[in-house]
Amino acid sequence: MSKAHDLPKDFSAKKLNRKDTFFEITGKIMEVFFYGLFMDVAILSKNGIKPSNPRKGYLSDYTLKIGNRASLIPCKDEIAYGVVMTVDDEAIHQLYAEASVADYIPEEVSVITEANDAIPAICYNLPAESLTGTNELYAQSLYDLAKQVGFPAAYLAKIAIMANPDKK
Repeated sequence: MSKAHDLPKDFSAKKLNRKDTFFEITGKIMEVFFYGLFMDVAILSKNGIKPSNPRKGYLSDYTLKIGNRASLIPCKDEIAYGVVMTVDDEAIHQLYAEASVADYIPEEVSVITEANDAIPAICYNLPAESLTGTNELYAQSLYDLAKQVGFPAAYLAKIAIMANPDKK
């Protein structure tokens, strides 16, 4: 693993299509950054995913948005927290083929862990134009999970506002 300042100069976030050769190169396992309820290993297990090596981390220049569903949106000087895990690539492809999450697009990202390591990973994001409505129940569930994971208070406060928008 490299430190954040040692990332390859050509490493940058880019959108991938589901059949991109990146998935073929990685073999049977891959690093995936989860920022929503899929951070919960029990939820992943119920969906046939057996993750390993969970590590808290964050993405720079992204912000969490919760509409009917959650997504990370590029946003300068913001930070989005989540958990990076090692997962089986075929199982993750099956998960994101499900109708409720099929619109999510895989994107290469660089996750900074608590140990300040930079880890290349895949993050599934909903295109901004597909992020509509609100889902206070989802936001409350995410708040509870993020608090359990131990994310910073300021980040929890952002999620709490999405869970209770009338209490701004």
